[in-house]
Amino acid sequence: MKCELRFVTTAVVISSLSLTSLFATASVLDDSPAALATLQVKADHAPPRDRCFLYATLVSRMTNLAGHQLNSGDSGQALETIKVVQQYVEKIHMGVAGDSKKLREAELLMQRATFRLQGILGEASYEDRQTLEAALKQLNQVQTQLMTQVFTK
Repeated sequence: MKCELRFVTTAVVISSLSLTSLFATASVLDDSPAALATLQVKADHAPPRDRCFLYATLVSRMTNLAGHQLNSGDSGQALETIKVVQQYVEKIHMGVAGDSKKLREAELLMQRATFRLQGILGEASYEDRQTLEAALKQLNQVQTQLMTQVFTK
């Protein structure tokens, strides 16, 4: 009986570790340039109802990428990524409509991106702060807009 319990416990632990490793690998792949380019093309060619969610996904992933770039010491590239994020945030702002799909999910993605950008801002140098603060302000405005759309439905 004890032997079976140990076997089951070991199997559960190994399965959990495997799934955790798989999830970590998948999340790194999601932020790769090729995956982001594919998502960008998909978002640009999606029906208007789907664009908000797809652009929010791009914003979230690119904010993660900017954080990784900043952590690796490439602040110049991180700022360029943040500027691209601002372009997508503007597309969300201009294209959000009451009939958009997955508004709540898009709002949650924007919330996570805002949180991540606040963390990036805390680690940024003084020279980079102006760009990051502008992006954070823009993210907050769009997140509020999305939340308003969610609650008016």
